[in-house]
Amino acid sequence: MIRSRLRKTPVPGTRDSYTGIDFNLGYHIRHYRLELDYKVAPNHLRAVATLSLDNYQELKQLTLDLASHLRVTEVSARGIGAVEVTVARFRHANAKLRITFDDPIPVDQEFELTIRYSGNPRPVRSTWGTIGWEELSNGSLVASQPCGAHSWFPCDDTPDEKATYEFLITADSPYTVVANGALDSKSVKGSRTTWRYHTNHPMASYLATVQVGQYKLIELDGSKTPIHAYVPPAVIPGFRNDFADQGAMLELYSKLYGPYPFASYTVVVTEDELEIPLEAQGLSIFGANHAKGDKDWERLIAHELSHQWFGNSLGLAQWDDIWLNEGFACYSEWLWFEHSTGKTAAESAREHYDVLASKPQDLLLAAPGAKDMFDDRVYKRGALTVHALRVLLGDEAFFAMVRSYVAAGRHSVVEPIDLLREARRAAEAAGVAVDKLDALWDAWLKKTALPEFPQ
Repeated sequence: MIRSRLRKTPVPGTRDSYTGIDFNLGYHIRHYRLELDYKVAPNHLRAVATLSLDNYQELKQLTLDLASHLRVTEVSARGIGAVEVTVARFRHANAKLRITFDDPIPVDQEFELTIRYSGNPRPVRSTWGTIGWEELSNGSLVASQPCGAHSWFPCDDTPDEKATYEFLITADSPYTVVANGALDSKSVKGSRTTWRYHTNHPMASYLATVQVGQYKLIELDGSKTPIHAYVPPAVIPGFRNDFADQGAMLELYSKLYGPYPFASYTVVVTEDELEIPLEAQGLSIFGANHAKGDKDWERLIAHELSHQWFGNSLGLAQWDDIWLNEGFACYSEWLWFEHSTGKTAAESAREHYDVLASKPQDLLLAAPGAKDMFDDRVYKRGALTVHALRVLLGDEAFFAMVRSYVAAGRHSVVEPIDLLREARRAAEAAGVAVDKLDALWDAWLKKTALPEFPQ
């Protein structure tokens, strides 16, 4: 069955107002197979991307996102079933790969595209700085939120187009390669090692990642879900102290939100220092400065883990709803400290409310705009909105509502209306007037003035 785009269907030729990227229309990518041959020292990539697609419009031509610093040398196509698909020509310019077919592809067909390309991958420029593939002092990392995936592979670089992935990554043998999903195999040939990973669940392109470094594998305990950590040897003592509660965090969130969405959780700590931790699906990336052994970054360790539910399993339909990711992730920090230290979420909420009250009241949570989508006010006002729902509904109804919301959107995409639907059901079941819920929703999401503190 071919699914159409979600509720806010873009008009052909328009662009995402947040990322500035023109929409790629007419098809869905269902699976990416990425064969990457990476040489670390020169930061050079030779790659073959095989994309499995189906189309909901007749296609004479389609576009993909791919950074212009990578050079495409060949594009071929293969129809699946009776349809024949052949490429007439392709053109790669201005971060768009345009592929024209000999004959139009009829609606509702399955086909594959194979794209050979090479070059020196590097971050792409964006409103929020450079994002994507980044060379480190001894390896590389990928951190693509919100639209840096096309810095290293051809894709549909938009959050609501999820697909499954297969990675076959060859790198110099002293290095460990970590990617999303399960490690299927590792084979050594001469001085090179090939690592093969696959994902079982669909993933947004910005959450796809490759981490290359000289790491030691550590298994963390404290959770029924396996937790793998890849850590530079020199950082291990500090890491063990700072991440000692990672398993307990995972168990708490599994209890509060429902089962952990993936088969395992992976933490990568780079040798380099990083300004902030970075999220990927099934995986979080921290810098050496986040694992010094002083417990200074405990809240961010909790924050990044919670994104596996909010952002990775429950993806976004569009970026103006980023508060759904970050609001729940910030509230998860407060819930962890409520559990581990006894400091209530209400106390944390009050502290951050007072800070917000001192800042400009010109941000609309429901549509913050590109410039402000990563503003701390989005994060904290989002968390306060979640807290306001908890206060209104009461703990029993609130956590039941969150679990229903998470279950309904599992491995899919969500919008605020999905959360509101579950909140209305919870309000009715708890005997809370729905008009109170609607007033709360409008005040926190649709008005710029800071509402009264929820209590």
